[in-house]
Amino acid sequence: MARESRTKPAELLTVPQVLHELGGISRRTFYRWRELRIAPACIRLPNGELRVRRDVLDDWLEERAEGAAS
Repeated sequence: MARESRTKPAELLTVPQVLHELGGISRRTFYRWRELRIAPACIRLPNGELRVRRDVLDDWLEERAEGAAS
């Protein structure tokens, strides 16, 4: 049902785009966060590449904002 209400498909970011958005963190740091299950949720494509939905990354960042209401 949520899909029907969307007007356009979610933007999918590549790992390098996510690293850039996060201020240039290293690929190693990102994959370490994935191992620790603290990275934003990823989508694994059939070719094995990872993508992160823009809205998921934005929500993940918002949850980590200092001073955010709990």
